[in-house]
Amino acid sequence: MFDEPGFSMDDELDPDATLLETFVYCSRAAEGVDADEVSRLVAFSQARNVARGITGVLVFGSGVFFQWIEGPPAEVRTLIANLHGDTRHFDIVTLDQSVDMRERLYPHWDMEPVEADDLREVLESALESAEDDSNVAALQRILGQLASGPFPSIGRS
Repeated sequence: MFDEPGFSMDDELDPDATLLETFVYCSRAAEGVDADEVSRLVAFSQARNVARGITGVLVFGSGVFFQWIEGPPAEVRTLIANLHGDTRHFDIVTLDQSVDMRERLYPHWDMEPVEADDLREVLESALESAEDDSNVAALQRILGQLASGPFPSIGRS
């Protein structure tokens, strides 16, 4: 029975560990998306995501989204599909996606304010390891946007 898939014989596995899919991405905000719109999005998402077992962190600064999502694989994949159809952002770059048996890194849905320089470090690191040409181009555009300084909204120039 315990040699079946899903049963770990690892004595060091934390009893709070569970099978989680992690999806980490960044994207550029569409025109008209500002801090107020993001606040409404977070308020809507909190109850919906918690009910689906999805937790994580959403960061928005200088017109750039950075999000870490974790939860049951099927629910996270549904959310990923929804994110790709959401017109509030574009230039979506997947920074990490994996399925692991582990504890949650973000047990509560939070939104953190972030300075452009902090986000820049994360994106520059992603650019160094990016292999896909479209991801490289999107990361370069996002970094360029951050370099231009804070602004209320952006378009798809």
